[in-house]
Amino acid sequence: MDTTKLLDGYDLSNISVGVLGGHSALDVCSGAKKHGLKTVCIAREGREKTYSQYYRVRESGVGSREMVGCIDEVIVKPKFSDVLEEEVQHKLRSMNTIFVHNRYFWVYFDDFSKVENDFHVPIFGSRALIKIEERDQQFNQYHLLEFAGIRIPRIFATPDDLDGRLCIVKASEAARGYERAFFLATDKKSWEHEGARLEKEGLVGPDWRDATIEEFVLGAPVNFNFFYSPLTGELELLGTDMRRQTNLDGFLRLTADQQAIALKHVDLKMIETGHVSCTVKESILEKAFTMGEKFVAETQKLSPIVDPSGKGIIGPFALQGAVVAEEGKEDIVIFDVSFRIPGSPGSKATPYSGYLHGENISVGERVAMEIKSAIESGRVEEIIT
Repeated sequence: MDTTKLLDGYDLSNISVGVLGGHSALDVCSGAKKHGLKTVCIAREGREKTYSQYYRVRESGVGSREMVGCIDEVIVKPKFSDVLEEEVQHKLRSMNTIFVHNRYFWVYFDDFSKVENDFHVPIFGSRALIKIEERDQQFNQYHLLEFAGIRIPRIFATPDDLDGRLCIVKASEAARGYERAFFLATDKKSWEHEGARLEKEGLVGPDWRDATIEEFVLGAPVNFNFFYSPLTGELELLGTDMRRQTNLDGFLRLTADQQAIALKHVDLKMIETGHVSCTVKESILEKAFTMGEKFVAETQKLSPIVDPSGKGIIGPFALQGAVVAEEGKEDIVIFDVSFRIPGSPGSKATPYSGYLHGENISVGERVAMEIKSAIESGRVEEIIT
């Protein structure tokens, strides 16, 4: 898509920041408002009050005319994919909107190619790369990580290859294909038994046999939330966190004997429900930055088939994995990648952005800073796709 045409008719002195109503919308909009940018949210009917009521921009109502909230404008639609409607796009373009995309752009759209080709609103970030997150793509995150020389878990091509080590089968929920219904296995027999049982109970979809089988990494989970600026050419570590998962977190609060009893009645689930801020030792930081730099460099080498923009990663991304200890030293193993803003605003509570910027900033605020800087320097085209 020609980014110069995306900006045709835009008043760059009056930019709005657009989001889909979920995931990281409040983080993005709060950061935008802090830097004087207007905000617009496409909310789904039935779950719009967070944006149209609770965090809508309004007078505080406590004896002053101070404004509170971070959502200026809300467009309520029956489905998130309705953002592709001509009327909605016209509204967004009339507001000079730069859209900050997230994982919703993949999971709530039946045909993601329409986002790539028919969404004529500039996107901050890498429009075409988000689909690489999906493991069923011909070229996916595993290939990119491998090409970048970043350590990943061993991937087993078939259940026949399982060798007794603990593995995680990355199947999807039956009801919500975009949610996790991961299960564990050590050999082909346990893989078949557990997968068939979960399918029979309606917990995994019938395509679970095609799911990735990945070595289970035993280590301290850490998500490294990075930001790459095309304007400065620098990589920043904005924060580190780890996932909260239901009902895994509930099981972890039980003793071993209680877990054994509970597992007879309740299946273990790993559905992401939030994040917890965490920190890492300073001795790990250089290894993390090196890993991030390799990742950025590899995205900039991608073929036009994978990344038609030729720009590689833009702005926020996350390398998610675990720190493992082997023979007295630590290493980082990455088993998931976010090619866009991660849904973890709590990473602001870690100190890494503050070490660089003087105060802790959220990912959403860093996005706003980049947009403002691009506007002021006449380089908006470099940060959009």
